[in-house]
Amino acid sequence: MIDDRDYMRQPEYHPAGRFRSVTVLLIVVNLVVFVLTEICRAYKPELYSGIFQYCALSKEGLSNGWLWQYLTFQFLHVGPWHFIFNMVALFMFGRPVEERIGSRRLLLVYLACGVVGGVFQTILGVIFPATHGAEVAGASAGVFGLLAALAALEPEGEILIFFVLPSKIKYLAWSAALVAMFYVIVPAQPGIAHAAHLGGMAMGIFYVRQILPGHWFQLKNPVRRESPRALVAAGKGKTKSRGSAAETGEEFSTDEFLQKEVDPILDKISARGIQSLTARERETLEKARAKMAKR
Repeated sequence: MIDDRDYMRQPEYHPAGRFRSVTVLLIVVNLVVFVLTEICRAYKPELYSGIFQYCALSKEGLSNGWLWQYLTFQFLHVGPWHFIFNMVALFMFGRPVEERIGSRRLLLVYLACGVVGGVFQTILGVIFPATHGAEVAGASAGVFGLLAALAALEPEGEILIFFVLPSKIKYLAWSAALVAMFYVIVPAQPGIAHAAHLGGMAMGIFYVRQILPGHWFQLKNPVRRESPRALVAAGKGKTKSRGSAAETGEEFSTDEFLQKEVDPILDKISARGIQSLTARERETLEKARAKMAKR
């Protein structure tokens, strides 16, 4: 049956509002860290400098073996606007990704994007220390990774940029990637870690395309699945419906319905994972299950 297939099992999916949001938790943690560091900046500047020395991502820290900086730099910010921009973007991209892949996976992909972004920035800093070797702090590598992950999950979806300007997700992601790439090549903004942004985006796409559906480091899924039509008995009686075939699937025989409506969806799941399905495609799968249950 369809449900017996690994890639047809339902993923960890929670509608918004039914679980404690990791996106919101990350924002709260960032807020607490930001408030404490700003207090230190005002009253204990030596402690503030020490926090950034040990926790921001830097060539000196890594040369001392402080590998924790790949995680801790993601929670430091160097001013209110830096913090506000990143947190608004984290909420804007994090919540829809979390709704699609679940809270634990959201936390994993967010931190992984930050780490990989930090590695990208480190490599570029070693090669071009004068232009890309500055200390790095901020959540933007993880945030850009979430944007890329969302674009990989639902490229044709729409999002309101800063809750005002509508845009297709894929266009926003491409724009962000091109801007980051331009400033990596033309380092006119030395205070912004554009290489970290690109690294985070690369990891976000890799996670959705390879790790999430279980492909890991395979370039293509080597498993060849049999046609779902083979799962249905040989009978081909047709059942007429009041609605259209696209809406109900009842104007097709079971074989025809599986071929025309379900096969493309199963191919999409095999290539990109069940989390890539739209609401209508999920409804079509439910109708396919119902049709086969009646046989």
